Amino acid sequence: MRCALKITEMKNLLLSLLLLLVGHAFAFAQKYMTRTGKIYFSAIIPNTPEVEAINNEAPTILDAGTGEIICQVPVKSFKFKRELMQEHFNENYMESDKYPRSEFRGAVTNISKINFTKDGVYEAVVTGKLTIHGVTHDITETGSAIVKGNTVTLKAKFIVRIKEYNITIPTIVADKVAQEATIIVETGLVQK
Repeated sequence: MRCALKITEMKNLLLSLLLLLVGHAFAFAQKYMTRTGKIYFSAIIPNTPEVEAINNEAPTILDAGTGEIICQVPVKSFKFKRELMQEHFNENYMESDKYPRSEFRGAVTNISKINFTKDGVYEAVVTGKLTIHGVTHDITETGSAIVKGNTVTLKAKFIVRIKEYNITIPTIVADKVAQEATIIVETGLVQK
């Protein structure tokens, strides 16, 4: 009887360990990431020079199990068509040496509605904290998650009020730069 009980206990222990290992492997398999996330920035006013840039160097991680998402944006990696605009953006507005990164930390709150095993386009509601120029604000936006094979492309568009992030626009160019910037995210993440 004691021998049978010990065999049952050992089977239960082995089963528990196996489930723990499988669960850990499954959780790890649900991470999606990239080092080349794409962020587009625009602060255009009609009939003025185009104040817009693109950044293809935004590392992003998505945990498909929990919905947690982190995106860090190196500010100096924004590329403008005009070199002088890029210089002003980094030195005068964003103060890139002092604030080298912008960051979003949050979660896809409806992660259970996204089927990562079936190709398709899914609504993605993202809530979290956006830090720009050393200032952090809560944001909630709706975008999309496009699942195709082992890749998920996250897309979103949102508006940032420049003053809310303590970014000062010099009076001399205030009529050439919008008070609100449009940020468009289009980041392809690969399952790791």
